[in-house]
Amino acid sequence: MSIAMKGKSHPSSETEQTVYRILFAISFVHLLNDSIQAVIPAMNRIFLNSMHLNFTQIGFITFCLNITASIIQPLIGMYSDRKPFPWLLPLGMLSTLSGMLLLALTHSYPLVLVSVILVGLGSAVFHPESSRVASMAAGKRRGLAQSIFQVGGNGGQALAPLFTLFILVPLGQPGTIWFTLVAGTAVIIQIYVARWYGEQIAIRNRKPKLARVRIVSKQRKKQIGSALSILILLVFIRSWYHASILNYYPSFVIEHLGVSEKAAQYFLFAFLASGAAGTFLGGPLADRFGKRNVLFLSMLGSAPFALALPYAPPILALVLLLIIGFILLSSFSVSVVYAQELIPGKIGTVSGLITGLAFGLGAVGAVALGRMIDLTSLSLVMKVCAFLPLLGIITFILPSDHKLREWAEDEA
Repeated sequence: MSIAMKGKSHPSSETEQTVYRILFAISFVHLLNDSIQAVIPAMNRIFLNSMHLNFTQIGFITFCLNITASIIQPLIGMYSDRKPFPWLLPLGMLSTLSGMLLLALTHSYPLVLVSVILVGLGSAVFHPESSRVASMAAGKRRGLAQSIFQVGGNGGQALAPLFTLFILVPLGQPGTIWFTLVAGTAVIIQIYVARWYGEQIAIRNRKPKLARVRIVSKQRKKQIGSALSILILLVFIRSWYHASILNYYPSFVIEHLGVSEKAAQYFLFAFLASGAAGTFLGGPLADRFGKRNVLFLSMLGSAPFALALPYAPPILALVLLLIIGFILLSSFSVSVVYAQELIPGKIGTVSGLITGLAFGLGAVGAVALGRMIDLTSLSLVMKVCAFLPLLGIITFILPSDHKLREWAEDEA
């Protein structure tokens, strides 16, 4: 009996401590997952040249990738809130691996769309389940845990331009075969994480459950619904601006600033790498200055630099992208934590909604902006998109952090 009790003591204690080995493992897989996903929009110039696509078709590639994740991700989150299934983690990465293998071998535009749908499906499974794992491993440091988890994803996106520069530009589309090794590595790590995840579920199931009914008034439901709608609108705005930079700004610097195709990848890397740094620091800044304040500053703080970007020469544009990426994406993890506090107890659903929504709205933005470019011009669309961060003024309508705590106390 004593031996059995001793065997259980370590994992049980982990439920109350911050388990950094799991947080860093899931963050690293986030890096691998999002670097694969970000390779696809980073390949836009290759698709334009090798398959002679137009900007609308390029937009549909991003649309198929992101809308798959957007539609399925909240559904996975809702399912995992009711019945967690740890082995979805490696299965999702197997879908991503299959997508990259198909992408490397096909020269058919419809099959390219199928391949990116498989990658999107893997991402749809990864994000809500991994967010749940990050929450389990957080202990009492939820903000830090979310920052560690999210910075992996933004770091992965930042690596995509370098992958494009050193692998895809010299090797072309067949170079994507190397990313099956990246996906394979992620599958192995996910097996390790899934085992820990399963152990934690078993421990929690053995603990006596206290009956706890959370009664929410109709008025409070309306207030929560309004706040969630505003938050979704902010994610919408941020996602459209992000899509404009990620999908079309490299073409802008090539066509209008005379930058080479290789050098254009450094501009994208500057934006994404500084965004990863902003994502990591956003959580601690929100803990100190408030989540709503960080959301507000991430939008309006980036607005002056965004407005100047379409008119900047190459060197200044690179500096502006560093500033915009850092400020704008500092709210990436903060918006997820804010939503989780707005709707407590629904980690998978909320994470799937906010993160998945970012993918989905970015997909809609990519198609819409691509169509606008075909109908007007790339320069005009980039200048119009520069005004998007100004819409962040609506952040002041969101309930303050103090108000969220009051709501939680009232409904407890």
